[in-house]
Amino acid sequence: MASNESPTTQSGDFTLLYFAGATTFTQRPYDTLSAPFSIVELYNTLEDKYPGIKEHVLASSALTVNLDYVDVMEEIAKGADALVIQAGDEVAIIPPVSSG
Repeated sequence: MASNESPTTQSGDFTLLYFAGATTFTQRPYDTLSAPFSIVELYNTLEDKYPGIKEHVLASSALTVNLDYVDVMEEIAKGADALVIQAGDEVAIIPPVSSG
């Protein structure tokens, strides 16, 4: 994918963007997944697809859904009332970045 191309999704899918260390870990700039998805399901699916991602990337990363930051621990604690990722949503995993 060229740097100016955007991921496209099929009806019923959402886009999951990877940044910085998440891109390095997955070796991909994005994935498309079928909705709906809870945050717990998302993290478990990513761990199945990319073993070790929970510990090495997700544990220290921010998560956004449609450009809004999500408090992952709060969403997990909500259980059945947690945020559900819907078709057409854009989700991003943003690891911490250092400068120097």
